[in-house]
Amino acid sequence: MRKNILMLAVAMIAAMCVTTSCGSKAQKQDETQAGQVNNFRIKRGTNISHWLSQSEQRGEARRLHIQEDDFARLEELGFDFVRIPIDEVQFWDEDGKQLPEAWGLLNNALDWAKKHNLRAIVDLHIIRSHYFNAANEDDKAANTLFTSEESQQGLINLWKQLSDTLKNRSTDWVAYEFMNEPVAPEHEQWNQLVAKVHKALRELEPQRTLVIGSNMWQGHETMKYLKVPEGDKNIILSFHYYNPMILTHYGAWWTPLGKYQGKVNYPGVLVSKEDYEAAPAEIKDQLKPYTEQVWDINTIRAQFKDAIEAAKKNDLQLFCGEWGVYEPVDRELAYNWTRDMLTVFDEYNIAWTTWCYDADFGFWDQQRHTFKDRPLVELLMSGKKLGDE
Repeated sequence: MRKNILMLAVAMIAAMCVTTSCGSKAQKQDETQAGQVNNFRIKRGTNISHWLSQSEQRGEARRLHIQEDDFARLEELGFDFVRIPIDEVQFWDEDGKQLPEAWGLLNNALDWAKKHNLRAIVDLHIIRSHYFNAANEDDKAANTLFTSEESQQGLINLWKQLSDTLKNRSTDWVAYEFMNEPVAPEHEQWNQLVAKVHKALRELEPQRTLVIGSNMWQGHETMKYLKVPEGDKNIILSFHYYNPMILTHYGAWWTPLGKYQGKVNYPGVLVSKEDYEAAPAEIKDQLKPYTEQVWDINTIRAQFKDAIEAAKKNDLQLFCGEWGVYEPVDRELAYNWTRDMLTVFDEYNIAWTTWCYDADFGFWDQQRHTFKDRPLVELLMSGKKLGDE
């Protein structure tokens, strides 16, 4: 009896050792995987916008809007990655049921990107509980994301479904940007949501590259308030940049300064005193700073400072996910600004995607199937490429 008890005890101890060893090995494996830095490397790209996001096209029109030849063209031009904005309303109906057609188009796009040596960032651009421009369109009530636990869990659930579909794609080729241009009333609200979504995605995919932006439209000036999840090297920090807006969005009807019809200069003081005096009274308060400040490459460098320092502090890649000039803007001014932007990007090894490929900030005309601004493309490709120091 005593012998049997002794043998049983030995067996139990052995089993515990095996279990502990296996558990320890599994834990170490997870930790090792999470600690590995994958090969998702990016330098110069563009946004495939107004296709699976911010578009009313459906069916045949949507299917034909972006095809494999678009990805082949981007590869041939010298781009090395794309950002693909997607909207909740295109992928899920109001009851949360998946809409298969959009999922198929996204998978096609990722297949074509890989085939043509383009890495891809899947960007959840607009969700039902958060729209980045709601405040400017007098629809602030539409944004419940930062005041509703249900809405936050809803965002996590969207990513669980996206991950379920995309998780088998190589972490060297596909990254996730889990929300575009957050507009949280307080920076800490965004930080808390970042922590929640990051935790949920890391439980599903320990090594996937995650693109995380700063609060208030991914502004450069709010990057210093962003709390980056610690110890995770598969993160890319993202900001957007359209300054000075009076230049990049000249004549854009959806902006507060869209009514300005005077002349704009760059580099230098952007608006003359004479043009300021002739401007509509309701925009003068917003227009006045452009009559006083000098805008040039040094201004851009100075404004990038917080974003550059955040990337250095966290030892992470920095990425400007949106920048560009509205199509009607004088091309000489647009090229001057673009040239300065590219110089600063290359100085600090900042990856970028222009806004955008074929819409009203783009260089390609999908309707006529030709370039609408070939000199812009040549300028974009004149700087450093992936692998250049």
